[in-house]
Amino acid sequence: MTAESVQDPRATPQCAAAPSAVLDGPVSHAISRVARLHRIAAGRLLRELGLHPGQEFLMMHLWDSGAVRQSELIKALGLDPSTVTKMLQRLEHSGHVRRRPDPSDRRASLVEATESSCGLLAEVRRAWGELELQTLDGLEAPERTELARLLGKVEAALCTEITRGGGPECDAPYKGPGGRLLVL
Repeated sequence: MTAESVQDPRATPQCAAAPSAVLDGPVSHAISRVARLHRIAAGRLLRELGLHPGQEFLMMHLWDSGAVRQSELIKALGLDPSTVTKMLQRLEHSGHVRRRPDPSDRRASLVEATESSCGLLAEVRRAWGELELQTLDGLEAPERTELARLLGKVEAALCTEITRGGGPECDAPYKGPGGRLLVL
């Protein structure tokens, strides 16, 4: 896809006029707009579960990994420690997580999902399934596969650039049960 083949975002009547600076980056602008809309749609679904966007990733990590040190959780999520601390406070208050001292190092905290959060797991999965349907509505199966492939290539390119510039290491693509790479 060339910059010329991407439709000028200002030509779409239902979208606000794009800043002229995006004319040199129409794909980046499109990704930014889609990411914003995706987060809004996710937020609506998660709000029904009493979660804020991002908290589901924290819970997914705990459900998949079991009890982990708070420092490991911060690294896995790639977020600022104060952000993770605030998320944990909210999730602890709602009864979804608990923190306890690490028996092997009392200075560290272990974070784990509570038994009562197990019902939330099914609801988060349902919400993400609904988000998937909303996101891919109108795309045929081959288009979905191609979109996943292309987004994987974009992610790899950005990850390479970020790590080359001294940034944090990028996560490997998420693999589900049995080590299967999860693709649309």
